Amino acid sequence: MKSVYRGGAVALLQCLMVLSVAGKYALDRERLPRVWVQAAPVDPNLPLRGRYLRLHLQGRLEPAAFFIPEHAADPSRRAPGEELWVECSVPEKGSPRPIRLAVKKEGVLTPLELR
Repeated sequence: MKSVYRGGAVALLQCLMVLSVAGKYALDRERLPRVWVQAAPVDPNLPLRGRYLRLHLQGRLEPAAFFIPEHAADPSRRAPGEELWVECSVPEKGSPRPIRLAVKKEGVLTPLELR
């Protein structure tokens, strides 16, 4: 019987660890400043990590990875005159955390719905 309790305690501890990370990121999205930054895609697909965009953010920010759904259209392929932008939360230390993508055309930012 003791091993069942120990197994349950380990499972509960692992769930709490995952929930604490999710809670930290949710809190950071509310607390940290957000900025829109022009982005240039670097690598749209890597078989080992799934579909994502490796974004080179303009300015002093570091590169960031933005994961996209498997069946969504590739947002890095833009028509002439369109620019890819990303909204990021910026922590004091570490790389920026992308929140959502947008397209800027004729001075208007339009957020993308990636589903």
